[in-house]
Amino acid sequence: MTQIHAPDPGWPALFELEATRWRAAGVEGLIDIHHIGSTAVAGLPAKPIIDMLPVFSSTERLEQARAPLEALGYDWMGPYGLPARRYCRRDDPESGTRLFHAHCYVIGAADIDRHLAFRDALKGNGALRAGYSAVKGRCAALHPGDAEGYGACKSDWIAKVEARALADATQLGQRPAPSLSAEKDTP
Repeated sequence: MTQIHAPDPGWPALFELEATRWRAAGVEGLIDIHHIGSTAVAGLPAKPIIDMLPVFSSTERLEQARAPLEALGYDWMGPYGLPARRYCRRDDPESGTRLFHAHCYVIGAADIDRHLAFRDALKGNGALRAGYSAVKGRCAALHPGDAEGYGACKSDWIAKVEARALADATQLGQRPAPSLSAEKDTP
């Protein structure tokens, strides 16, 4: 069932702990890890799953990350519908509850700016957050137990906001702000 939870001020700390696990695991080529999705936006209701956007120095390094990430408990799903992405997820080993989604990209991928622009737009605009909260609630009610239907229900609204946020950032000559910088990879 698609359950939207009240905002939890602890979500950013959970992200930071998981990002620290990634860095401590010595995942080579990891340049940055961003907190994205609704749990990255204070005051926004969300599914209690932390979305992360790790950025890698090259496709080779990204593909080589599979073994260390699986050692951290992640299920490697490959592109999972988006050719430039490598998606993995981690569940709690005892309860089976989904904890983390990692949308991994190589530096320079357009999807990085798209995700960050959307996050930043929500962070900076209370009316936009309220609108997204309403969309999420409506879609969860329309698609209980159907994660794909829930995602599809939100997709048009998200695409419009992403396009506007990217256009605004481009017009201002800005790139979306990172949420956490990992140590730079040194080959």
